[in-house]
Amino acid sequence: MPNKQGRPVAELNLSDEERETLNRWARRAKSSQALALRSRIVLAAAEGESNKAIAARLGCHAVTVGKWRARFAKVGLDGLLDEPRPGAPRKITDDQVEAV
Repeated sequence: MPNKQGRPVAELNLSDEERETLNRWARRAKSSQALALRSRIVLAAAEGESNKAIAARLGCHAVTVGKWRARFAKVGLDGLLDEPRPGAPRKITDDQVEAV
């Protein structure tokens, strides 16, 4: 058995529904670029790619890949969505943004 070094990574097993949603988010023109990247990261991680390989292919940092892999493993699809930010409440809703 080979000796693996480094931190253990979360193994991801996607359901067909999760895979379909992630593919849709990754391809949809109206998705934010951040959500599309997160979706591509999780899809690649589910295929068994290493964090470094995913980061090199998608042009981001391996720490970013590890963050989204772990968050998806812990929370699921909802973990990939943007969390509310501090500050004044938004005046424009998500529905209004999608309409534009």
